[in-house]
Amino acid sequence: MKPRHNIYIDADTSAELEVLAARPGTSKSAIISDALRHYLRHRGANALDEAFRIRLDRLSRESALVRRDIDVLTESLAFFVRLYLTFNAHTPVPDKATQAVANERYQKFIEQVGRQIAGGRKSFESDETEAEQ
Repeated sequence: MKPRHNIYIDADTSAELEVLAARPGTSKSAIISDALRHYLRHRGANALDEAFRIRLDRLSRESALVRRDIDVLTESLAFFVRLYLTFNAHTPVPDKATQAVANERYQKFIEQVGRQIAGGRKSFESDETEAEQ
């Protein structure tokens, strides 16, 4: 047996319900039950969607900030390495040959970093850490 509920609705809504219930194969109880079921299901879904939207927006903003910080650090490191290799080339006077040596060292550095990243190795891991794994 289905539980009984008494509800009060305004006259306009009641008139619309009467028109819908006048169709063959429908009843007021079935219409109200379907309407309530639909409302309750979508109301809960909207609350979840809103909560997830807020969290995803926050995570997106934080991810963008982290990405920006990584880009700054990457560019800073690349600039430092290039500058270091330029000033520490074999000859004391920075001429064309010195710059060529620095560019060659920089390219070798980039290739080495690429190999380490591709191999999954990290420069800051000690030999002891690698041996434990």
